Amino acid sequence: EKLCSVEDCSTGTGVYQRHGYIYSSLAGYVLRKNEGEELPVISVVRETEAQLLPDVGAIVTCKVTGINSRFAKVHILYVGSTPLKDRFRGTIRKEDVRESEKDKVDIYKSFRPGDIVLAKVISLGDVQSTYLLTTAENELGVVVAHSEAGAQMIPISWREMQCPQTNAKEFRKVARVQPEYLEA
Repeated sequence: EKLCSVEDCSTGTGVYQRHGYIYSSLAGYVLRKNEGEELPVISVVRETEAQLLPDVGAIVTCKVTGINSRFAKVHILYVGSTPLKDRFRGTIRKEDVRESEKDKVDIYKSFRPGDIVLAKVISLGDVQSTYLLTTAENELGVVVAHSEAGAQMIPISWREMQCPQTNAKEFRKVARVQPEYLEA
């Protein structure tokens, strides 16, 4: 089905371009997301996937894929306790790691590639960009990390985890996990 002109929207998931128009490649619901001054992103999702998109305010589980001095890059794996079928990228900026002393945050002491993190969506992404996430609440941050020895680390404070095999300590922005997250 023809949805709109390429001049009116940019393509998201479940759609394709042909001869200056955007067409649906799936039977489902049309979603339009307006992000900033750029064209809105148009996507088509199936009924079962319609509510499975990360939305502002949603708690997401993600895996850290890379870090630099300004931010951590992540792949969003779950919205709440629901696994996502598509891969969504996210970014946790240095200033969104914690609530206080934002200027003293060191990304390298907060996250490492491979860490599993609970975060909150603060801004929607689109096909070209990523979701902006925050861990600036006590309940948000690293929930699973592995040491260099390969063991799952144990949280010992809000900013440190320890390897049970080597007793080595590593800095992280540790989540104070609530019981409902432990049941999943």
